Amino acid sequence: MQPILKINLTTGTTEEYHPPEAWERDFLGGASLAARLLYASLTPDLDPFSPEAPLLFLTGPLTGTAGPAVGRFVVAGKGPATGLWAESNCGGFWGPELRFAGYDGLWVTGRAPQPVYLWIHEGGVEVRPAGHLWGRDLYEVQAAVREEVGEPKARVAVVGPAGERGVLFAGIYCDHGRAAGRTGLGAVMGSKNLKAIAVRGRGKPPLADAKRYAALRSQANRALREDNEARVLHEVGTAGVANYAEYMGELPAKYYHQGAFPDVDAVSGSRMAETILSGTSACHACVIACGRVVRLADGAKRKGPEYETIVSFGPNLLNDNLEAIVRLGELCDRYGMDTISAGSTIGLAFHLFEQGVLTKADTGGLELRWGDVEAVERLLHLTARREGLGDLLAQGARRVARHFGVEEEAVQVNGLEVPYHDPRGVSGMALVYATSPRGACHNQSDYFFVDWGHVEESLGIEYFSRHDQAEKAANVARHQDWRTVYNSLVMCIFANVSPQMQVDLVNAACGLDWTLEEMMRAGERAWNLKRAINNRLGLTRANDRLPKALLEPYDEGGAAGFVPELDAMLDAYYAARSWDPESGRPTRGKLLALGLDDVAEDLWGLAEGSET
Repeated sequence: MQPILKINLTTGTTEEYHPPEAWERDFLGGASLAARLLYASLTPDLDPFSPEAPLLFLTGPLTGTAGPAVGRFVVAGKGPATGLWAESNCGGFWGPELRFAGYDGLWVTGRAPQPVYLWIHEGGVEVRPAGHLWGRDLYEVQAAVREEVGEPKARVAVVGPAGERGVLFAGIYCDHGRAAGRTGLGAVMGSKNLKAIAVRGRGKPPLADAKRYAALRSQANRALREDNEARVLHEVGTAGVANYAEYMGELPAKYYHQGAFPDVDAVSGSRMAETILSGTSACHACVIACGRVVRLADGAKRKGPEYETIVSFGPNLLNDNLEAIVRLGELCDRYGMDTISAGSTIGLAFHLFEQGVLTKADTGGLELRWGDVEAVERLLHLTARREGLGDLLAQGARRVARHFGVEEEAVQVNGLEVPYHDPRGVSGMALVYATSPRGACHNQSDYFFVDWGHVEESLGIEYFSRHDQAEKAANVARHQDWRTVYNSLVMCIFANVSPQMQVDLVNAACGLDWTLEEMMRAGERAWNLKRAINNRLGLTRANDRLPKALLEPYDEGGAAGFVPELDAMLDAYYAARSWDPESGRPTRGKLLALGLDDVAEDLWGLAEGSET
């Protein structure tokens, strides 16, 4: 690894840090290595907004190598809404640029006395004033910073006004709306008075066997370019799955209370391609190019919405206006807010208004009627500015519902709003959401693809019916371990790269001689470490649950009448994971088998006969 740059914003001091070689080998990079590095500092009494709270940006061993969809980085810390492990994954060009500048990570602590931004380049690191940038949206700031540093090719990661004001689902953004959107780490960055991080480098990422790696990455990219899923993603984007998801009863509508959305064609990826699509965009060296560029009636080109954004501001709110969805997604980007959590929290407000729990006295006279796009836009402005009802919405769905005494109405897990893959349509997602280390998440395992029939036989990931339950628990665990490998490389989960090719790429890049099973063991090791972090932060089996709405059957659509039997699924999952069924912790034996001896001691104390 190249060094990690550590900076204390309180003192302005910097140093270079090299992780232990064993950690580099056992965790590779990305979110997995971040968990190992931050394990000791993520304590129950740590306030995520305190100067002491860490914010760690990490690349992976393949980032910036022009390999298959590896232009990514991760951000990690303690989640301000969840109080648990937080990680977020981002594409674009910022991660590769950091490696080109000679660093594999950036570890930020402290709080600057006034707003600042960082300028990292081959000549050093500068802390520059950013008071004049405070309050400006992320697209404006990226352009302004590039001009100020005199480097038009600099890549800039930035928080918007939502991050400055501590909106608990604020993200960190770079390039044209590429987002580390989930878990609120933009609010953590804003709490440090850190507006932006500009990076420019001209080096090359280190590779153990550059010749071997070059041949492998070319082979992998050629295969990816011909892959059917990659072709679909290129043609219609992630929103191309909207019709099938709705057919399966997986696409929730009306804040997870309506099992069908007959107007799904109007907001699908195909409709976007036929009407407003004007081009595609790609992350660094990616051959898929799933990003959408759209042109609306005003003639301006904009970032097009992905599946989650389309559902969040479309079916979730009973809105079938695709152009309105584009504008609402752009508004979130400019303010720097996660579209999943923003749309879901607003959906909760509409739901509570319909029930009479939330009234016009709470909204400042605003009527919340399903499908009213103007009301949604108004709430987004209020949320980002933390004005009126928006000050409450900025705290996320769990705290909104708790404020009104109806916490069970919030569709969230451990404080993170549920994405738009309903486990009533694809039961594997019930376990995914209940056990995800960062709260409800579809990127720790996009198991809905397996429920659709996308298996990986070389890993023992088999097909079970989409409404099978406990029998698929071990399958879900195996898939989670695999996606954990993705998040350590850091590789986009849209890259349908064979597991053996991943092993070959890792070995060539890192000088290892891993087998497929050793790579999967690394994923399992990191998954259990993140679980242990959360156990230390107070998480127990009682936290592994689903919200009320997802346990009530739909009376219409492709999932009508079905609900997952989560308790039985969890029993089977715990057995597959070797987790203690009472406490929810990985057993001592499991932790020792994974080489996590210090973690075993923290969770279970010294083993009998051990010396202090």
